[in-house]
Amino acid sequence: MGLHVAVLANLKKNASHYDDMPVDAWADLDSEATIQAIVAALESRGHRVTFLEGNLSLVESLPRLRPDICFNICEGHWGDSRESHIPAILEMLRIPYTGSGVLTLALTLDKPMTKRVLAFHDLPTPAFQVFECDDEPCDPDLVFPLFVKPSREGTGMGVSAQSIVHNEVELRERLSEQLARYRQPILVERFVRGREVTVGCVGNLTGPVARRVPADENAPRVTGGLRFFPPLEVDFAAYPESEGGVYTNRIKTEWANDFHFLCPAPLPANCVAQLEWLTAAVFRVTGCVDVARVDFRLDADDGDKPYILEVNPLPGLNPTVSDLVLESRAAGWTYEELLDAILQAACRRHGLPFA
Repeated sequence: MGLHVAVLANLKKNASHYDDMPVDAWADLDSEATIQAIVAALESRGHRVTFLEGNLSLVESLPRLRPDICFNICEGHWGDSRESHIPAILEMLRIPYTGSGVLTLALTLDKPMTKRVLAFHDLPTPAFQVFECDDEPCDPDLVFPLFVKPSREGTGMGVSAQSIVHNEVELRERLSEQLARYRQPILVERFVRGREVTVGCVGNLTGPVARRVPADENAPRVTGGLRFFPPLEVDFAAYPESEGGVYTNRIKTEWANDFHFLCPAPLPANCVAQLEWLTAAVFRVTGCVDVARVDFRLDADDGDKPYILEVNPLPGLNPTVSDLVLESRAAGWTYEELLDAILQAACRRHGLPFA
């Protein structure tokens, strides 16, 4: 007998509009096609599935519905910690849910805070600085070219070829534009010239887990409990030069249905092993559970050394274009198997029986 699963998400069509909102304000939110695919995938496994919009109405609707577990992909609408709002409600109602919890979702939406945690654990991430106004002096360890993007957005919001700045004038112009548009601190980091690769995984780490890169490169790197998918590389050669070799918002949204990628990425086995261990380390130190995706740039000026850009504990689940789905497909998984694995991981974690 299957479970009663409530799928919680925020639909683009239900998002409100406001004056002077950025054109990409709701790029993170889901389409009806994605929700329909998730519901169908879970139903195909014998579960009873109900979709609910992730808003304050859940406080009344969920106690009436009484699901066994919620499949949560809510991005939220407002505030610096918006991805954590629905999990907070679910924890107050004592209803189990898939995916990472309140603290992790609040942390990882804030890219600078995530990078501080990574740096504390000696995990490689580009040098950075956070700007709250466009005339702040640059830290001396920031060397051009630099990369400029909003601190608390996803789906490449605010990311274009113009995000790469080569001098002080370009930096100040970009800061001024993004501060005005997104009304939040702006992250500036060293631009890593090279390939962009993402690694997705499902499951939960077991046993003692290394938090830092081992001083001894021959030491075991503990990744038990996670199922890694083949790395996916964005095929920048297939896109116009206007995109500047960057995984832009335009690629992720306007051209999502004509996405050019290499999966598995053509990488040597030792590089894949290193990316998997770094993914597990990021998963661990940021507190992810059940599923996540970690994004890297491979430094062409330093032997393709991987640098961690960010972690996404709420990776997209569009059945045809989302990175995690494409990676799982390259591993031979069906969409139904991917959704099933996420749900199973959460049920095991919560101690729920799984049919």
